Amino acid sequence: MRPSTPRRRPVIGQRGSGRQDTAGVLALGRKHRPDYWLVILCAALLSIGLIVVYAISPALAQASHVSTSHFVNKQLLAISLSIVAFIATSQIPLSIWRRLAKPLLIIAAIATVLALLLPVNPAYPAHRWVRLGSFSFQSVEIVKFAALLALAGFFTDRIAHGWLDSYEKTLKPLLIAVLVAGVVIAGPQKLHAQSDLGSMAVLIAIVGAMCFVAGLPLKRLALVGAVLIIGATLVILPSQYRRERLASFVHPESNCQDAGYQACQALIAVGSGGMAGLGLGRSVQAYGYLPEAANDSIFAIYAEKFGFIGCLVLLGLFTAFFSRLKTIAERAPDNFSRLVVCGVLAWLSVQTIINIGAMIGLLPLKGITLPLISYGGTSVVFVAAAVGLVFQVSKYTTFAAPIHVMTEKKGGHSHENHHDGRRLRGAYHPDPSGRASS
Repeated sequence: MRPSTPRRRPVIGQRGSGRQDTAGVLALGRKHRPDYWLVILCAALLSIGLIVVYAISPALAQASHVSTSHFVNKQLLAISLSIVAFIATSQIPLSIWRRLAKPLLIIAAIATVLALLLPVNPAYPAHRWVRLGSFSFQSVEIVKFAALLALAGFFTDRIAHGWLDSYEKTLKPLLIAVLVAGVVIAGPQKLHAQSDLGSMAVLIAIVGAMCFVAGLPLKRLALVGAVLIIGATLVILPSQYRRERLASFVHPESNCQDAGYQACQALIAVGSGGMAGLGLGRSVQAYGYLPEAANDSIFAIYAEKFGFIGCLVLLGLFTAFFSRLKTIAERAPDNFSRLVVCGVLAWLSVQTIINIGAMIGLLPLKGITLPLISYGGTSVVFVAAAVGLVFQVSKYTTFAAPIHVMTEKKGGHSHENHHDGRRLRGAYHPDPSGRASS
């Protein structure tokens, strides 16, 4: 939503101004009306997810031997908690969230260690969940949220000190952190790791988007990409399960009774929907045929119920939602808030692409939820918390033409960076021409 009167974008980190880009957006001008379309689109997506969960509750209850209202009640509780999370992240100043990044990383690390040490559910043998009695949550969702804030602060500090090009100050710690996360999150089950390659792909997308927007030189970015490709190869090839998943993706029809079962059933569900869908109460695949019907496979169930037209509507809502995120990122008032919004955009868009792509046979199957749609409290709560951060940034967006970002460099020199609000590439690089030459 546009403010009533355009404001000139403030100078960020200008030497001698007494205002560096370390306090967050609250130090950078008055509030204006936030982007309420963000809330409307989130509410629409949450409502669609709740409708689908309600429609398949009889099938889920029959398989789990619980009451028909069990899954709907749990999803309503998750949505209620997500509203609380959204309010908290949208009202607590972004500068405080920046200071909370390290404590949140510590909490995420503790949760991850607990997930690795606690006994697993035989139905879900991977070490991804922290189960304490009837309460359980997926630790990687905390990791995503904490990493989002920590990386935004990390790159903002490197930009402010002119260390973005430094191998020792920037690239080395970044690569170490990504490799450690990759071993713990995407490592095979025999190493008692989480074996969650899909979530690791989302984390890599967050890192890559922030590297690009922060202005990391292309050669450095290519090095990070090469390391990640090598790491992914080393993670996939030794695992027979993952090799079978990859083979079933290439030829799903050749192994529909084993490794390719879920992929085949998902395609059957999507194809059964036809143009207008079977209707809310006429799902077949939810009755034990399609695994994880309310979680990873919920898009296939949605396609079965609402058909091609319904899928176009859902994709349109997601496109509008991501478009709002992109607009807010372009108009963010400082480095930290811009990086946060870009990280959220990468997180949710890549996770959506992976989930939907797997259900329609364009990508290999991954155990990853569809944001704001899938059943499950942890994902819904932390996605809402991330959107709350974006909503807070939308209160401070600016609409003036080119700004001059002063960035300190070694030797006491500074460089101006001109950004016209129309592109993100190199937006905060001290010397945009350095992208190609660094």
